Amino acid sequence: MVRLKVHEILNEKGYTKYWLYKQMGMSYQNFNRMINNETKSIRYENLDVLCQILNCKPSDLFEYNTDE
Repeated sequence: MVRLKVHEILNEKGYTKYWLYKQMGMSYQNFNRMINNETKSIRYENLDVLCQILNCKPSDLFEYNTDE
């Protein structure tokens, strides 16, 4: 299963979920679903914004786990 590692990245960088939500400029419901891995798709635009805000590459955002 592929999942976003946003919570881990936020902890590493010392940012909060609320801080990221304000930076993203999207509805809280959609934001929360995305970072909690409760959505089936993510727009490229949102990935691009996440990478810019968190100063990372797309590959840093994802984790692949074969056990799930």
